[in-house]
Amino acid sequence: MAPVDELRKRCLALPEASERISHGEPTWFVREKKAFVRFADNHHGDGRLAFWCPAPPGAQEELVRTEPDRFFRPPYVGHHGWLGVRLDVDVDWAEVDRIVRDAYRLAAPKALAALVGD
Repeated sequence: MAPVDELRKRCLALPEASERISHGEPTWFVREKKAFVRFADNHHGDGRLAFWCPAPPGAQEELVRTEPDRFFRPPYVGHHGWLGVRLDVDVDWAEVDRIVRDAYRLAAPKALAALVGD
């Protein structure tokens, strides 16, 4: 399965998640309003196949520092704590699932976030 399809499967499994194209790439939203994952295929020629998502406080800095071959600070939203996750390396899909669920919980209203387990 293509990385975007694996990512799509995980995102759309979450409560009231939807997908639409935003800024030219598939993006997943909570209740069609707040983005929680944005796919990025060679964004502005950066050579990466990745996704961007909000991360818990401190997570971006820690992951980018300890695993810079897998994680990066994405443009435009990185200063807001969003994390870039590479999909063009050996991907641990269980880890991606945890990252996507964390991103969803950060973006979703409390009642929806509570429906998502670890």
